[in-house]
Amino acid sequence: MNTIDPSLYLSNQKTTREPSPTLDKDGFLKILMTQMQNQDPTQPMDSQAMIEQMTSLTSLEQMMNISSSIDNLVQSQLISPVIQYSHMIGKEVTYQAFDPDTGESLGEKTSAVVAVSQKEGWAILELENGEKIYADAALKVSTSDAKEDAAE
Repeated sequence: MNTIDPSLYLSNQKTTREPSPTLDKDGFLKILMTQMQNQDPTQPMDSQAMIEQMTSLTSLEQMMNISSSIDNLVQSQLISPVIQYSHMIGKEVTYQAFDPDTGESLGEKTSAVVAVSQKEGWAILELENGEKIYADAALKVSTSDAKEDAAE
């Protein structure tokens, strides 16, 4: 008959227990079952207290699930700047132009938005005249029809 050497089995087991900082439903049920198994038979655990504990745990778990769901909803609502400003494609924007070498003001310029890109979390409007400006640098936004109507 073959026997298993218990020293080999025991050497593979954890020697220290790592406590968890949180108590989930499974942990609570394990504690509850241990309490019930080790209770004094002459003074059994109060069933009302047990029900209140389980109700509290269930309520807490549901609130945590709701909180997690709200966090997920908020994260999904954070829209990228490209999507947020995509409605500006085809619109005319007026902006303050600056000389790239001297930094001097060149006055206001107007050009149509042909694309929207993103740089370091900021929306960049790519214009028909080849320039790129930050979306928040636009002084005025209008439809290109307004420019054509004014020319007539």
